[in-house]
Amino acid sequence: MKIFKTSLLVASAAIMASCGGGSAPIISTPIANIDTLPLKITPLTDDQTKDWPMYDLANDTVPGMSVTRAYSEIIKNNKGQKVIVAVIDSGIDIEHEDLKNVIWTNPKEIPGNNIDDDKNGYVDDIHGWNFLGDIVAENMEYVRIIRKLSPKYDGKTEASISAADREEFAMFQQAKAEFEKDSQEALANKTQYEQILSQVTPAHAAMTKKLGKEDYTKKDLAAIANPSEAEQQQIATLTQMLNFGSTVPAVVKQLTGGIDYFGGRLDTHFNMTEDFRGVLGDNPDDITDKYYGNNDVDGPDPKKEDAKHGTHVAGIIAAQRNNGIGMDGVANNVEIMVVRAVPDGDEYDKDVALAIRYAVDNGAKVINTSFGKYYSTHPEWVWDAIKYAASKDVLIVNAAGNEGINLDTKQVYPNDQKGTGAEMGDTFITIGALNYKYGSEMVANFSNFGKSSVDVFSPGVKIWSTTPLNTYEYLQGTSMASPEVAGVAAIIRSHYPKLSAKQVKHIIMDSGLTSNTPVILGGDPSNQDKFANISKSGKMVNLYNALIMASKM
Repeated sequence: MKIFKTSLLVASAAIMASCGGGSAPIISTPIANIDTLPLKITPLTDDQTKDWPMYDLANDTVPGMSVTRAYSEIIKNNKGQKVIVAVIDSGIDIEHEDLKNVIWTNPKEIPGNNIDDDKNGYVDDIHGWNFLGDIVAENMEYVRIIRKLSPKYDGKTEASISAADREEFAMFQQAKAEFEKDSQEALANKTQYEQILSQVTPAHAAMTKKLGKEDYTKKDLAAIANPSEAEQQQIATLTQMLNFGSTVPAVVKQLTGGIDYFGGRLDTHFNMTEDFRGVLGDNPDDITDKYYGNNDVDGPDPKKEDAKHGTHVAGIIAAQRNNGIGMDGVANNVEIMVVRAVPDGDEYDKDVALAIRYAVDNGAKVINTSFGKYYSTHPEWVWDAIKYAASKDVLIVNAAGNEGINLDTKQVYPNDQKGTGAEMGDTFITIGALNYKYGSEMVANFSNFGKSSVDVFSPGVKIWSTTPLNTYEYLQGTSMASPEVAGVAAIIRSHYPKLSAKQVKHIIMDSGLTSNTPVILGGDPSNQDKFANISKSGKMVNLYNALIMASKM
């Protein structure tokens, strides 16, 4: 049920009384006027690209969330109440220069005494908990399904399967098909990259020697006089490579990275023999066996590479604002609780369920879940945890996924729907990703969508944020769009603490901006629909409007 009728915002302006004596009233962006905005035709500068999620669509013709405008016109110097946001992810570099001052510290634990002071079962959980222990790599869920069910179903046909086992057998068959497709694709890509690299490496060495430099251009190659037959072939190969990078060494780095990535998938994601979970010592099929892992929330890697994803997510939400370092997160007055439960591979349902419960029990009011998978062996555990969070007034902000598909036709986990479209609670919000190009390319070409399954869209392409060891990088995905919204939710909960998680969810959905412009879906120009039709709200998140609406609740 909608908490606040959308029609109230379709009027030309919604006015909130000014806090100052003689200052002008604050006016929300007129939703009906959005389609009349001109398209931005000049490319963003480097500084603009780093800040684009903060921009205002009406003023900048970039589909950001009006964060800067909200701070300057509404929030100003008001801090609100402290809000704890839990980030369930791959781990976070809690010593990062732009995060160390916003990391949650458990007030009930005494650091380093090796005693469970708060008696919650997790010893010295000072900044959160690591449900993965020293695990980094993992299988895909369908690989675990195949390994577990092969002794039961290998060589069997559907006709020989009992009625009670047919659903499980169908899942087994589907998992096998998915494994064959994905593993063969990874092998083919690795082989192709290796073949290309084997041609580029000697050609690049020859041209480097001939031209006396590594960073030659297409123009330099074209200017070579009277090339031999071998040189002609080298020039053709290298000229083609320069379509994919500014220099050949940069392309070689991409190729090497691709070989490592697909090789890594073959070694871990699709590994049929190694049980990565074994070192943890728990039973992943027993939800009551819940006290495992450790308090090393940035993970076991000294270089913290495994914590890159989580560190980036945390920075989007809450990198310390106005400290003159790095970048500004969306929310101020936030503490980030670290819950490590997402490996390089598919997460276990048990870890996700316990991570949600841990976050709720330790005071989080917003939980970010930037992960997902398409197979689940114990979805009921996660659904129960989602219901538990709802019962404790906690909002879960969830990434829609990056396959460019309609989620109304394919189940993804975690979710708050059991394939019927009906939600089991109303405190779980799923986020699609926007591009910075307003118009037909506004939806990220990788973003999933769905009139029933995705709630709202926010910035998710080329997002600048914190990465381990005091670095910063661009990453993209609905994994980045979700924490943008988690930051908005945290601000609303901070400044309007009496609003429920359900109300905050619907404020985010109902106060956004919409458009009837057709947008390209899944990167396929032949697949288009009106932006208003591809999510439940039909809108993009707008902090400025959300705060105005929250003030009226």
